[in-house]
Amino acid sequence: MTDTDLGAALPLPVASADFADRLARRRSAPAQSLTGPGPSREEIERILLLGARTPDHGKLFPWRFVVLGPQARADLAEKLLPLADAQPGADKARKVLSKLTAPPLTILVIASPVDSQKVPVWEQHLSAGAVCMNLEHAANALGYSASWITDWYSYDAGAVELFGVREGELIAGFIHIGTLAEAPLERPRPDVAAITEWKL
Repeated sequence: MTDTDLGAALPLPVASADFADRLARRRSAPAQSLTGPGPSREEIERILLLGARTPDHGKLFPWRFVVLGPQARADLAEKLLPLADAQPGADKARKVLSKLTAPPLTILVIASPVDSQKVPVWEQHLSAGAVCMNLEHAANALGYSASWITDWYSYDAGAVELFGVREGELIAGFIHIGTLAEAPLERPRPDVAAITEWKL
């Protein structure tokens, strides 16, 4: 499913106060606070389509999606419990599983690098991260809140196997999507002037 025919001329960007305002106020949602309603099947497909319109050097598409509904995540969390007990800080490791089970929808983004003489794996990983951000923006554009997280089960060898991560792949993030009952509070942001060097 695509929005545009291959080779069709795309419109040039136009100034959009609404889009700029959305970016200026973008805020990740606390994953444990995300409830229903969540996106419909059609909205999920739209979010995936928009997320896949991501910078990708070489057109390799070095990422893939796993759409995880509530039951699938509940089953995974149960299987993760023994692994949580083996983590440093087992209590916290068990507690953060609520981030995985609370939201109505989760899209797992897996970085899946492709052999390429032209495009380093690092760039392919960056593209997978860009997909995660685009999924958040897409969810926001449809009126949902989203949270991009990883947590210990993104790195534990036994955990990633449960999520179906293959050899050579990495978890780029879990994009949790749903609705917040209350607006999130603003968090500290960087002093852009302090981290910017101008050479005009």
